[in-house]
Amino acid sequence: MESRSLPVPDGVAGERADTALARLLGFSRTFAAEVVAAGGATLDGVVLGKSDRLTAGGWLQVDWIAKSEPRIVPTLVPDFGIVYDDDDLVVIDKPVGVAAHPAVGWEGTTVLGALAGAGFRISTSGAVERAGIVHRLDVGTSGLMVVAKSERAYTELKRQFHDREVDKIYHAVVQGHPDPFSGTIDAPIGRHPSSSWKFAITADGKPSVTHYETLEAMRAATLLEIHLETGRTHQIRVHMAAQRHPCVGDLLYGADPGLATRVGLERQWLHAMKLGFRHPGTGERVDFETRYPADLQHALDVLRED
Repeated sequence: MESRSLPVPDGVAGERADTALARLLGFSRTFAAEVVAAGGATLDGVVLGKSDRLTAGGWLQVDWIAKSEPRIVPTLVPDFGIVYDDDDLVVIDKPVGVAAHPAVGWEGTTVLGALAGAGFRISTSGAVERAGIVHRLDVGTSGLMVVAKSERAYTELKRQFHDREVDKIYHAVVQGHPDPFSGTIDAPIGRHPSSSWKFAITADGKPSVTHYETLEAMRAATLLEIHLETGRTHQIRVHMAAQRHPCVGDLLYGADPGLATRVGLERQWLHAMKLGFRHPGTGERVDFETRYPADLQHALDVLRED
């Protein structure tokens, strides 16, 4: 058991307990919420709930059981595709089932572990277990990711993602037929009020904008090209589910399990298809494109035959 006792600084006064713990002690938001939910945080002797707000000058006591630190494990991943590589960056075609980086509670393969296993060297500052990661894809989403290999690339690519200068284009197959066939979904996304694993459209969420266009309409589903203006966690999945057109196979967000079984999918039909940005070394525009992996192509073929 580890513990920390300290006065609440003015900088976190008024913040939720879980948010404040994450900032003060360097916890992930998920782990901070777990500590609070276990009754591990008190303010002036009173046990805190995760949504309770901290008071400046109050005495905060935190007790927790330390978890092993996430670390990069070099791993050989057969389907791990290298699309482009130079001294500044590497563009990969991430397979399904691979997380972006190590994290507490994740014991599977990671992008950084696969790169290490393939002999790549990442030389950037910051937490070692997240070195070079400038954006992420869900474990269940495949497709293009760029990883910075140099410090200048890390700084510049982070800026481009922050300033929305990167073109991120996905293909998704959603249930039914969106109306209109092309449009924009502008709705804020935050953590789901009743599930720590999900996100939802919430009044106090972060601004989130998704542009979509129909590429092909089938009897039971529609193939969309989606351009992300923002990059929130689960953004496409949340926005499409809110329109009652969840990604085929996305059981977490209400997809039909019978349809998922029929097309042979064990994850959401969602693929990061195109990625474009200014090269941090040359300043020139670079664009990359990939193909559908076998499971998504098979599902699409089945849907087309209906």
